[in-house]
Amino acid sequence: MGLRRAYQNYISNNFFVKLILIFSIITVLTIVTLSYFTFQTMSESMIQNELNKQRDAMESVNRYVNNKYESVQLMLQDVYRNPKLSENVTYLLKYSFQEYVMHRLDQFSSSSSTLTGLDYFKNLIADDPDIANIIFYSSEKQFLYVNSQQGLTKLIYTNASRSFVPDAMALQNPGVSLPNYWVRQSINQWEPKLYSVQSTINDMGTLKSVGQLIVYFNSERIKSVISGNVGNYHGYILVLASDGKVVFDSSDQYYGSIYPYADKLNTLTGSGVLQEDSYITTLASPGNSGYLVVGIAPKSEVAKTYKSLQRLIILISTACILVAVIIPSLFVINFAKRTNKIIRSMRKVETGDMTVRIQDTKGDELGQISRGFNEMLGELTRYIERVYKAEIKQKHTEMTAMQARINPHFLYNTLEVIRMRAISQGITDVSEMIYSLAMLFKSFVQQQTVVTLREEMENCSRYLELFRIRYKDKFSYSLHYDRELAERKMIKMSLQPLVENYIVHGMRTDGTDNEITVCAVGEADVIRVTIQDNGIGIPQGRLEEIKRSLDLPETEEEESSLGLRSVNERLKLMYGKEYGVEITSQPAIGTTVTLWFPYSEGSGGDNV
Repeated sequence: MGLRRAYQNYISNNFFVKLILIFSIITVLTIVTLSYFTFQTMSESMIQNELNKQRDAMESVNRYVNNKYESVQLMLQDVYRNPKLSENVTYLLKYSFQEYVMHRLDQFSSSSSTLTGLDYFKNLIADDPDIANIIFYSSEKQFLYVNSQQGLTKLIYTNASRSFVPDAMALQNPGVSLPNYWVRQSINQWEPKLYSVQSTINDMGTLKSVGQLIVYFNSERIKSVISGNVGNYHGYILVLASDGKVVFDSSDQYYGSIYPYADKLNTLTGSGVLQEDSYITTLASPGNSGYLVVGIAPKSEVAKTYKSLQRLIILISTACILVAVIIPSLFVINFAKRTNKIIRSMRKVETGDMTVRIQDTKGDELGQISRGFNEMLGELTRYIERVYKAEIKQKHTEMTAMQARINPHFLYNTLEVIRMRAISQGITDVSEMIYSLAMLFKSFVQQQTVVTLREEMENCSRYLELFRIRYKDKFSYSLHYDRELAERKMIKMSLQPLVENYIVHGMRTDGTDNEITVCAVGEADVIRVTIQDNGIGIPQGRLEEIKRSLDLPETEEEESSLGLRSVNERLKLMYGKEYGVEITSQPAIGTTVTLWFPYSEGSGGDNV
């Protein structure tokens, strides 16, 4: 429950937290994926580079060993191309050594050449430090004639009844291999890092095999070839004979033995598990040399080459993730703070605090929302003030009406008694004034705020009738309206205050031709009422003041009057700003007041 509540509070209901989480997840997955593929591509490239370096080393080894094999073949070719040398070698292998010595003495006395005998091979050993021994084996006489790097020669008899050398030599395959154990034992050559190249010697006359030429080479010399041509590489390189024996081992692990994984090399391609999981490369020897060059690069050792790359990519990826997440998060957090400020301000407004304002001067969307919110609050405050004042006026009017309704029947009956008394005394004009006053009073105390045009005209007529009687022949009035407009709705008490303004301020009491005209006409969707008099008029300066004051709210002192400004404000509150009152006047000529309201019909509303 605690985790669920925390999820709802901090993640589910928080858009910006979800935005940051989604963006972070996408960013992390993208960078991790790109980093992974980058690492895979670069590491494979580095692995291939290491394998290429090893292959270059293997090719150097292959060339070197093959050169040594070919150098032995060249030895035999030189023997075959030189008849005297060929005859000497063949004689050595076909006859006993004593007979060969006698033969050589006879040749020496008749020839001045010194290279027609076995001295030729001694010179080869001297010229090539890689050669440890050059050995001749006589198949017929079963002896070994050994030339060593130190310039020593040995003749060793290997009769089959006393030695395994003849059998071993018969089974020995030509090409590159390890030195035969029995040959080593016979010539006392136990240097472990040697390999042999063996080739058959034929009699040039009969083309029959008369023996074998065996050359021992120093395997350690191969390392210098690798380091000199290739440099550092990972893993190790083997040269295997056809029987799987190790001819050369750059790691010095398997010298003098059969490579334990030789049987797997034919089934594995590219990589496999030998002593450990490794990359495997093989190079077959050219021709009939019979050896195999093998490159073994353990994957764990090759992996060390791209460990630094792995650490670098992880470091760069981590830095990219931090930058890609933190910087946008800072912007999102800033937006979240500004949004929360707007939300808090809205909640304060919900509690009724209309003084809240958001301080945000930035020009982005949130700044525009904040300024719009402030403007909306300002407009709403002004609207509330207008509505509040309208309600206050409505309450004041209702209070006034309520006070006027105190025991209205008593007032009506009292006025009726006074009127009947006037009639009994024959004072008809007084009775008419009392009747008009009673009807006006009855209309005023009614609660409805919207009446028909006919009712408002009748009330206006009763009010004017009072003053006609008061001023007798000095005052006259007339009211005109189309009968089809009789039932149109308008605000109650919207004409009487305007007529009263004329009676109080505009009528010439010393004149006998005072006249006022009230006329209502329909124009499209508007009813226009014109009140025109021939009174004293309004001076120009005062008229401008009145016009300016029409758009200003009333002060507390003016709220008790029902004059021009009150009618104008009630019309605007009821119908809108496009309706209201307009006044024109000329001194000594008269004043014209025009008001207009919508062309509505039916019962309408009863309250503003």
